[in-house]
Amino acid sequence: MRRAVTAAESVTRRRRLGSVTGLAVLCAALAGCGIRTTSVPVDAGAAPSRVPCELAPEDIATQSTPGIPLEVYLVCGAQLVSVDRAVRIPEEKLMSDRVRVAQTLLDELQRDPSAEEKQAGFTTVVRDTLAVSGPREGDAKNALRLSSQPEDLPTHALAQIVCTYADSAASGSDGAVVLGGPSDDPARGYQCTSALKDRPDAVPTVGEIRPSR
Repeated sequence: MRRAVTAAESVTRRRRLGSVTGLAVLCAALAGCGIRTTSVPVDAGAAPSRVPCELAPEDIATQSTPGIPLEVYLVCGAQLVSVDRAVRIPEEKLMSDRVRVAQTLLDELQRDPSAEEKQAGFTTVVRDTLAVSGPREGDAKNALRLSSQPEDLPTHALAQIVCTYADSAASGSDGAVVLGGPSDDPARGYQCTSALKDRPDAVPTVGEIRPSR
C-alpha cells in the first residue's frame, strides 16, 4: 500500500517545485535576452571610454590654419596627449629665438581648446597669467624663467609646459627643460618621460642645474 503523505511532506514538495519553477523562469529570461548562463565569473574588461583623446581627420582639417606647425601637450583622460597647432609668426624669428619659441608655446597652452578638441576631451590647466623670460645672470644658458615658481604651479600645468618645451627649440641639447621662477632659487632641469605623460600629477626633476662656466 502507498504510504499517506503527511502535511509536512506536502509543504516541502511544494517549496521544491516552486524553486525549480522559479529557476526555469529565470533561465528562460536570460536566454531571451541573449545572455548565456555560466557557472564561473566572467571578466568582461573595463567599460569602453567615452573620451577618445584623438581628433578625427575631419576635425583636424577644420581647425587647421596656415602657419608654422607646433605641437603642444594638453590634458585628456588624466594623461598628457599631444595636439598639433599652427602659429602665424615668421619662421626665421620663431626658430632663432628660444624665448620667443617658449612664449609662443606658452600662449598656445593658455589658449582655450577648440570646439573639436573639447569634444574629444582635451583641456588645459595652464593659466593665462603665466609668462616666460630668458635666463638671468648666473643661470645656465638654456634656462627659462617663469613668472611663477615652477613648484607652485599645478602639477598638470607644469607637466604640460615641460613636455611641450621638451619637443621644441626651447629645450636644451639633451632634451632637458631648465626652468626657474621669479625668486633667486636656481633653475632646475625637468625631463618629459613616458611616465610623466601617463602620470602628469607627479613631475620629476633631474636635479639642480648649475651655471655654465
